Amino acid sequence: MKDFNPADKIQDLQYFGEFGGVNPSISDSSTYTFLSAKTMFDTFEGNMEGCYLYSRHSSPSNLYLDQALAAMEGTETANVSASGMGAITPTLLQLCGAGDHIVSSRTIYGGTYAFLKNFTPRFGIETSFVDITKLDVVEAAITPNTKVLYCETVSNPLLEVADIAGLAKIAKKHNLKLVVDNTFSPLSVSPAKLGADIVIHSLTKYINGSSDTVGGVTCASKEFINSLKNVNSGASMLLGPTMDSLRSASVMKNLRTLHIRVKQHSHNAHFLADQFEADGLKTVYPGLKSHPSHELYKTMINPEYGFGGMMTIDVGTLDKANELMELMQARNLGYLAVSLGFYKTLFSAPGTSTSSEIPLEEQAEMGLTDGLIRFSIGLDNDIQRTYEMMKACMVELGIL
Repeated sequence: MKDFNPADKIQDLQYFGEFGGVNPSISDSSTYTFLSAKTMFDTFEGNMEGCYLYSRHSSPSNLYLDQALAAMEGTETANVSASGMGAITPTLLQLCGAGDHIVSSRTIYGGTYAFLKNFTPRFGIETSFVDITKLDVVEAAITPNTKVLYCETVSNPLLEVADIAGLAKIAKKHNLKLVVDNTFSPLSVSPAKLGADIVIHSLTKYINGSSDTVGGVTCASKEFINSLKNVNSGASMLLGPTMDSLRSASVMKNLRTLHIRVKQHSHNAHFLADQFEADGLKTVYPGLKSHPSHELYKTMINPEYGFGGMMTIDVGTLDKANELMELMQARNLGYLAVSLGFYKTLFSAPGTSTSSEIPLEEQAEMGLTDGLIRFSIGLDNDIQRTYEMMKACMVELGIL
């Protein structure tokens, strides 16, 4: 990590528009012409570089964004998609088939959990959900049919930290693919540099940063991305989770300010976490010394970008959580909304929103309590002012 700065890799890319524009031209076409029939045939066979077949396969605009995100993550290439789940689901289906097995973190995005728990068994793919922070438990769950280790760098919503280097050693030992969802920690952590085989993002969140589109990306080797896009057997090609060229261009523009935004998100979240913990609230944030994986995470991050913009507090009950979120929204402190990475703070009760797909008994087992509020801290200029206003809401409701 010392010799790899992802923001520099993005900055070093330079694209010219068709007429010399500083932004690359947008390819607003669904299909592309060929000067010869043989070139079309070769492109269908995957034997032609620089030729475009059909935008479900690839487009110039998508490839610009592919290259930028691959550079950011330090992988050979990437493939963007129309949503985060549009990246996760084809990736796992490309890696696994009937009779195969996945070992996954138990605390993951609710949509991913539902896909692995309820949908992939239709295809004969089974998943074991484990405490990803315990490497011995992870290794014990591996069977002869296991093909994939799956985790999130920082888990949704409990903010558990995966030891990616440790998981990579286990994956290599058992000839598995380590797939890491890095949505919560762009720039801060570079999983591929720690040994991950495949890195996934929901572009919807921090990378786009303006809550105006959904998107996803799979960053990996050329061999794997080519398999995803294969016209005969590629899950991304055949399932069709294609990102629109106009959206690719929009995300590309926002990507260029990611380093500035991540620093401010991290600064603000760390400040609030320090204050709330000092006030006696049960606060979870990887930047706090009280976080069980704080020391591990310090070794994983690029310190310039901090510990991220996500934090949780526990106010005891769902009723209290709802009252607080409604009051904070009324006081213009943010939005009672799912998702993350927006310029305004977003807050939600994960047990009844983004993790509602997880059965209640399993929520309890993993420590997902009714009173838990997940915060995506915004880009507030005066975070002291924000803290004082939030604290006033908590005092008014008897939480503090």
